Amino acid sequence: MRQRNALPHRHVSADRDVTRYDAADMTEPRGDFDSITQNDPLVAALRQRIAANGPITFRDFMATVLYDQQHGYYATHTRAMSRAGDYVSSPEVHSIFGALVAKQIAEMWEHMSRPPSFDIVEQGAGTGALARDIIRWARGHEPEFAAALRYRIVETMPRAQAEQKRTLADIGGEHGVVWCDALPAGIAGCVFSNELVDAFPVHRVVRQGDDLREVYVSCDTHGHFVDDLRPLSPPALQRYFDDLGMMPGEGSYAEINLDAIAWMRAAASSLSRGYVLTFDYGYEAASLYAPWRRDGTLLCFYRQTASSDPYQRIGEQDMTSSVDFTTLRREGESAGLATIATTDQAEFLVRMGITEGIASIAAERPAEMEEYFARRNVVMALIDPARLGRVRVMLQSKGVTAAPLRGFSATAT
Repeated sequence: MRQRNALPHRHVSADRDVTRYDAADMTEPRGDFDSITQNDPLVAALRQRIAANGPITFRDFMATVLYDQQHGYYATHTRAMSRAGDYVSSPEVHSIFGALVAKQIAEMWEHMSRPPSFDIVEQGAGTGALARDIIRWARGHEPEFAAALRYRIVETMPRAQAEQKRTLADIGGEHGVVWCDALPAGIAGCVFSNELVDAFPVHRVVRQGDDLREVYVSCDTHGHFVDDLRPLSPPALQRYFDDLGMMPGEGSYAEINLDAIAWMRAAASSLSRGYVLTFDYGYEAASLYAPWRRDGTLLCFYRQTASSDPYQRIGEQDMTSSVDFTTLRREGESAGLATIATTDQAEFLVRMGITEGIASIAAERPAEMEEYFARRNVVMALIDPARLGRVRVMLQSKGVTAAPLRGFSATAT
């Protein structure tokens, strides 16, 4: 049994992205602070479940902590994704992000011969800021595209739906947006997500010799949650690495996101014609499961500070792990999608024109240097290669010509 909170870890101020260190000689002791910054009913329910039925997989622990409909993090923290919350995502930095995404999706509509009805289905819509900015840009710049647009948000949390509706009220109403519990069938347009897959609950494993052991969660004699290494639960965990033809390094921990596989298959099945556009933190498998990545990529976020301890601030902190884009891409292809290109957010936004007009302010309107610096700061926040700029962006298609779109023009395959 390996007590997670006893492992070396480091706290780093971050906008939902940090560089992970495996050898930080720092620990965070438990104390009365934990009882203040945790969801007591959620903790009690988890303890009772473990006492009654035995240890649970880390995947089930993470799913409960994040997605419990009554006490889970996403049910109770609708404003977490904001400057005042636990992490900052691109739509919360500035509306220009949504405008450039809208511009790219409008080009998809053009490539599909401007159909009179075009679906955008967004899952993991957060506060609704991205939906608001896409609709606002379409109305202001492409009225015909706006008229064709059918925007649907996949959201199961009632409080999140309410927050999204309040955000959309900023532009005068919901504009025909429809909320769904799952991806609808027959989508003709674009399935879109921003930082969705990295928040799916994951199985955690550790390599010991030629074998993998799975991380379960149990309680010690003081009622603290601790790691408990056991045989793998579903055989799919071993098949995952068999399909990749690789294993984590000896003694290394790693995350396996089976929910990402199911989601990609569902997205491909739901799409009748159009595109799947995915923004998320992640790597190719060779980097994600490299031997030097001893402790995996699981990170927790509380008030824009990152840690690697999932057993503190339970129900009060977000959890994420980096996405395996190799597996995500292959699963999409096996389900009928064609991969057009993969790039990073910095390159995507630059190709979409995020820097256009900034230099001209300094050159042509020197009296407006305050505006110049304000715009420059927004651009740098969104394309910083150490933070939001390193978000991976993958474009896949089904039933359409695989011509490169503007945001991917230099990386089309």
